[in-house]
Amino acid sequence: MNKIITCIIIITLVAASLFGDKEAVAAEVKTATISIPANTGLIGDDNAAKSYSLDLPNGVDAASINTGSFKYSGNNQVNGSIKLENGKINIKLNGITNTKLISNVKGFQASYESYFYTNPSNSIWRYSDGRRWQINEYDEAINGSKTYDKPAEDDYTPSAYPPRTVVSAGPPQDTSYLKWYDGSQNNVIDSKYINTSTIIPHFYSNKSSTYIKEFPKFKNGRIIVNYAIPFYVNSNGETVKQPYTNQAADASHPLIGHAEGRKYEVIAYYYYTADAKVPTYSYSGSVSFSYTPVTEPTLDGSVSILKPSPNPAKFEGKDTPVSLKVKGELLAYNNSSNIEEWVFYAKETGAGDAKQKKDYSKVLTSSQTFDNFVIPASKGKNVEQEYTLTVTVRFAKPVVTGNGSVSSLSKTMKATVGVSDNPVPTAPPAASNKPPVAILDVSEEVKAGEEFLVYGKGSYDPDGKIVDYQYSTPGAMEPVSGEFGFTWYPLSALGQHSVRLTVTDNGGLSGSTSAKVNVIQPTPVAAISVKGTKKQNRKVTLLSSSRSPEHYPIDETKTQWTISPVSGGTAADIKYLGSLSGMNSKDVLFKKPGTYKATLTVTNTAGFSDSASTTFEIVPDEAPVVYISVPNKIYRDPGQGNMASAALTDMSFSPDYDFLDRRIWEYRYDSNNDGNFTGEAWVIFSNENKSAFNLQLGKVGRYEIRLTVIEEFDQPTIPELVTEADRKSADSYSSQPEQPLNERVIEVYNRAPEVDWSW
Repeated sequence: MNKIITCIIIITLVAASLFGDKEAVAAEVKTATISIPANTGLIGDDNAAKSYSLDLPNGVDAASINTGSFKYSGNNQVNGSIKLENGKINIKLNGITNTKLISNVKGFQASYESYFYTNPSNSIWRYSDGRRWQINEYDEAINGSKTYDKPAEDDYTPSAYPPRTVVSAGPPQDTSYLKWYDGSQNNVIDSKYINTSTIIPHFYSNKSSTYIKEFPKFKNGRIIVNYAIPFYVNSNGETVKQPYTNQAADASHPLIGHAEGRKYEVIAYYYYTADAKVPTYSYSGSVSFSYTPVTEPTLDGSVSILKPSPNPAKFEGKDTPVSLKVKGELLAYNNSSNIEEWVFYAKETGAGDAKQKKDYSKVLTSSQTFDNFVIPASKGKNVEQEYTLTVTVRFAKPVVTGNGSVSSLSKTMKATVGVSDNPVPTAPPAASNKPPVAILDVSEEVKAGEEFLVYGKGSYDPDGKIVDYQYSTPGAMEPVSGEFGFTWYPLSALGQHSVRLTVTDNGGLSGSTSAKVNVIQPTPVAAISVKGTKKQNRKVTLLSSSRSPEHYPIDETKTQWTISPVSGGTAADIKYLGSLSGMNSKDVLFKKPGTYKATLTVTNTAGFSDSASTTFEIVPDEAPVVYISVPNKIYRDPGQGNMASAALTDMSFSPDYDFLDRRIWEYRYDSNNDGNFTGEAWVIFSNENKSAFNLQLGKVGRYEIRLTVIEEFDQPTIPELVTEADRKSADSYSSQPEQPLNERVIEVYNRAPEVDWSW
């Protein structure tokens, strides 16, 4: 009897445990929180609002979430409602607005580093007499064109070149297609944020004509360019002919006689800078919710939109490919051997047949991708296309659930894909965030006081973007921030130092790296440039092109020059004004041709010195070559008072392109008619620097003509250090090569009488 009672008690206890009142045990409710990737300082109107698609935490089934419990925590404002769609939590936020002042944004024409271009020209006309030139140029004082005449400087008729001068051109400034950039082609600044009162034009010399005399001015709404014609001196001190094109005749300039038109051109590039005041947008926060954990076999699913990315896509006038990834996951079930197959379906909502894919793997999670969908361009630029996607798992043997035995479980989801002419950016899912990769580029060795580049812009984030750069530069004098910056070490910091970079992405993850920098003594580097015309009695400028670390510059008061002869000249032939100490450049003149040596010693403010030497050649100043054209025989003319007229022409030239500044014409008369001019006195008949004229002679007999030509320097000199004797001269009597005597002699004859026998 006792055994029977014991069995009844045991059965009762088991039954109570198996069939007890389930409603008496409340289901467990949990809470979860998902962080929204932090984004700060986003620039541009398209960042005024952002959409986030957040993956569910591991172990949370979409069906278990209480959608009424969604709560955003943060400083942004929720735009619309928080939704659970296709296994993801979707939320749209309005950005927290701030204002950022960006200095020196650059303005180019239509695209990044496409500089504004102008090609002004000046018309220079030679008059029909061949000896005068008309100059046409821009005058900034009147903001218009002006015209003036200048006599020819050469001795040719017609004149070969216009007189040397500097002309101005003033084409209007161009602002068409002006587009603003902050540092790169990807950072475009809308023109509405530009402070127009800060717009400044800048000349870009790297691409402009090298013969522009000085940086152009920007005035009167124009770019005013000054350049030299018909020659200019290049950076090596060489005189170079300016190119030009011939101009056709017009109503004001008929091409008669020696008239000619020349168009001289110049090329100038420029760009603009300005300050911009732009709005910035920031995002952060989190989404929390409550859910009831799954306790019986349940199929969960999600859809990922692989293409287009971002979604919605920017409409570009062509078909938009669509790629959808469908995922199924069995929760609260672990018997994978009972899985028979996974079946996936995808179609446009409302369409007929669905695309199908299968997976026969015995796994608890499976996924398939559908790539064959497209949004046709013919549908327009603001289109949304919905897709219906289903995942089904089939079991080999029925599975018991709270609703009875089932042989399969299914999950149906929706996904909306679109194209738009103004898409709202979507942030990357928080769950897929990967840490950024820090890349640091610095010089391995720098001098103390020398600013060097600390470059972290090569860093990248594989699934988002970097939002913060933090540099550690112990011992350096300037902090570094942003993508890159400059800093320097003082003299007291000689030796090896470590530079470290930490980057943070828009999901809050970080990456770091470091590099070593060896700081050495701040020695200067002495260098010499020899400018000017390296010719006897011309100004030669010795210029220090030395360099030193920026924060320990060269102390010019301690600069020392020495100049010495190597061959051809002596120390007495080296002339200059003042001393050779305490200056960055020195003008020197050499009285004799030869090889000379210049040595420069520089010292910086840290007390370190360096020296450099260079040798250079001074070429001789060549004497002019004198050659004259005279008639051999002329006759006295009774109609001109028995005077004979001789047309004389000077054909002399300077072999090294100096000016023929003075001409002295003389003759001597063979008074005893013995054919020998020795001992006869020279008579000056012109010292007016004439190159051609008629000489009147009255006596019958032989005359020897002599022309003396005196040069003037064509290149700059030092006036205090030269004399008249330094100007080269020659005459037709002694010039090399010497002109034969018979080419310099005029013989005057009487005309024979005319006999008339008619009476």
